[in-house]
Amino acid sequence: MSPSQTISRRAFLGSTLVTLATVRAGAQTPAGEDGFHVLEAREGSLRLLPGPTPATAIWGYNGEVPGPLLRYKKGEEVKVRLVNKLNQPTSLSWAGVRNANAMDGVAGLTQAPAPPGGSFDYRFTPPDSGLYWYHSHVLPLIGEQRGRGLYGVMIVDEPEPPRTDRDMLVVLDDWRLDEKAQIAADFGSPADAMGAGRIGPLVTLNSRPVPLIETLAPRSRLRLRIVSAVNARIMLISFIGVKPWILAVDSQPCEAFEPVRQTIPVGPGARFDVMLDLPTEAGAEASLVLRGDAEADRALIVFKTAGDAREPLAAIASLPQNPLLPAAIKLQASRKVDIVIEPAAKSATSASDRALYWKLNGVASDGFAPKPLFSVKRGGAVTLGLVNRTAFVQQIHIHGHAMRLLHDLDDGWEPYWRDCVLVPEGKTKHVAFVADNPGKWAIECLMAEHQQTGMTAWFEVT
Repeated sequence: MSPSQTISRRAFLGSTLVTLATVRAGAQTPAGEDGFHVLEAREGSLRLLPGPTPATAIWGYNGEVPGPLLRYKKGEEVKVRLVNKLNQPTSLSWAGVRNANAMDGVAGLTQAPAPPGGSFDYRFTPPDSGLYWYHSHVLPLIGEQRGRGLYGVMIVDEPEPPRTDRDMLVVLDDWRLDEKAQIAADFGSPADAMGAGRIGPLVTLNSRPVPLIETLAPRSRLRLRIVSAVNARIMLISFIGVKPWILAVDSQPCEAFEPVRQTIPVGPGARFDVMLDLPTEAGAEASLVLRGDAEADRALIVFKTAGDAREPLAAIASLPQNPLLPAAIKLQASRKVDIVIEPAAKSATSASDRALYWKLNGVASDGFAPKPLFSVKRGGAVTLGLVNRTAFVQQIHIHGHAMRLLHDLDDGWEPYWRDCVLVPEGKTKHVAFVADNPGKWAIECLMAEHQQTGMTAWFEVT
C-alpha cells in the first residue's frame, strides 16, 4: 500500500544521539543458563562532555545509559531478572507493552519494589511487535531514578521487517549538570514540580551530545526508532532535506503518513518509527532539528551522502496493521469518565510528609490511592476526557492499553494508536480504548516531577 496522502494532511501537530546505534538482530544482552537476561540497576559513569571534563556518575542498567538493548521475535518470551544494586528500592516498567498486569512493573500497584540487594523476575510474552522502552517506576523516586539514567529500549520485531540500509536507535534525553559535570542533585525541586518539570540544557542522543554526523550512500533508506527518555521536555523535531514517513506511533503501526510541516511533537515517553530515503546525489545533507522553545534551534543528526548511490528501492509502504486491536470502538456505548488535572490550591502534605502540588479529580494522591478512578468490565469501551486546568502541557499515559485520540470537532479519531497523549494547557482531549486487559492499570502524567507529586491514579479492568 502506498503511503496515504489523506492522512498526511491531518493536523498531526494540532491534534495532539550520540552515536546512532545500528540495531542488530537478536537480544543485545546475553541470557544466562536459565534463559534470563540480567539487568543490574547500579552506579556507573558516562562521558557526557568531552575531555578533560570528568566523566559523569550515573545510575544505569548494567551501568549503561541507555541500558542494554533487548530484542525479541514476535511470540518470543521475555525473561528479565532485575537485580537492585542501588541504595533505593526500584522496579522495571515496560512502557507501551500490553502486558500481563503482574508484570507491568509499577511498584505500589502491581508489585512490591525490589529492595536494595533484592531482585525481581519478569516473564511475559509481548502480544504486539513494536518499539518499547523500559524504566524504573517507584514513587516518589521515579524522577531521580529516570533522571540519573535508569532506562533502556526493547524491540519486538515484525515477522517480516521492511527492508532498510540502516536500522537506527535514536534515544533522546536531556541532562542538568553542575560545574563538575555531575548530575545536579536538585531532584524534587519545588520549582520543577510546580512548573514545567525538570528540563536540562544538555541534549543527547544515545547519551552523546548533539549533533551527530553520519555519512551514508546516496538514496540510503533509514529506519529511525525514536524514543524520548526525558523527564519533562516537550520536543518539536523537524526533518530537513528529506521526506519522513511515520510507520508507527507508541509501538503500534499505522498507515504510513507524512507529518505536517515535516515535524513531529515528541513528549516524554513517546516513540516513533520513522522511515526515510536520503537524497539521491552525493554531497547532499539532511538533518533532524530540535526546534527551540525560547532557545535556538539545534541539529540532532546531520546525514551526509558520499559515494555511489544505492539502487532505488520500492516506495516506502505501511507496516501491517495490528489485528489484535479493534477496527472500531463503540463510542456511544462506552463508559465516559472525565479526569480533571489541576493544581492543588495549596501544596498538600502526604502521609510520608511529601509536598503534593497536583490533583486528579480533586485528589492529590501520595502514590496510588486505595480506590480506582473507575472500574470497567473486561471488553468494555472507555472514553476519557482529559481536562487540563493547569498552565502547562501535560503528557498523560495509560498502562496496558492502546487508545485512539478523538477529534476535537467530530466523532472520529486520529488514524494511529497512542498510549500517551499531549494535553495542551487549558484544553481538553478525549481518548477512547477497549478495556481488554484485566488488572490494575496506572493513569499518570509522564512529566516525572508531576507524576510523583500527585498526578498519578489508576483504573481497574475486571
